[in-house]
Amino acid sequence: MLLLISPDSVEEAVDCAKAAEYLDIVDVKKPDEGSLGANFPWVIREIREAVPAGKPVSATVGDVPYKPGTVAQAALGAVVSGATYIKVGLYGCTTPDQGIEVMRAVVRAVKDYRPEALVVASGYADAHRVGCVNPLALPDSAARSGADAAMLDTAIKDGSRLFDHVPPDVCAEFVGLAHASGLLAALAGSVKQADLATLTRIGTDIVGVRGAVCEGGDRNAGRIQPHLVAAFRAEMDRHAREFAAGVTLAG
Repeated sequence: MLLLISPDSVEEAVDCAKAAEYLDIVDVKKPDEGSLGANFPWVIREIREAVPAGKPVSATVGDVPYKPGTVAQAALGAVVSGATYIKVGLYGCTTPDQGIEVMRAVVRAVKDYRPEALVVASGYADAHRVGCVNPLALPDSAARSGADAAMLDTAIKDGSRLFDHVPPDVCAEFVGLAHASGLLAALAGSVKQADLATLTRIGTDIVGVRGAVCEGGDRNAGRIQPHLVAAFRAEMDRHAREFAAGVTLAG
């Protein structure tokens, strides 16, 4: 399981760089513009320069509307600015077909420029609260559009968590559907250390966190702390070892 950490500034990215050995992906977003709010191109570039060259940078392009051309241009801007993972929050797509249309445009824009870049179709565990696509429809939409990964996050950051809206058995179904289509499965949404056993068991490929590694657990007022990143990774590794040992014993 890969650990994705989301700084919201160049200063926080420097803190991530101090903990680079404990994380796998540095994710650029702008929380005050939404769950998957897009940051500025120059911020993506500066964060790309601030973290080790071998550490991939992810960038969100926003909680996007159903406007394929607009979103494709935003995605191209993110990859030109140095992002390896391009995340698109399908906030304004109310049907799977709309999501597919947006993601096909994004995939073409991104892959034409940088074929090795990874495109992530992101949906929302609390889709019922904002009127967007059902989470379990997302893996199929991602696969049919040519994306590389399907992700679930929460749209409304009010303290509710991933598992409050999509319980573990449904998250497991989401992961299974993604894997069956050859996609990576990413999960986020106020994930805590206590969730890691479940996320490991269901086969999550990427776990995204912010609040859990911020001072005071506050994703908005707190700042990312390198020692909290290290502690989160240690707990991830512990659960991975325990799960592997259990699989071996069961075999």
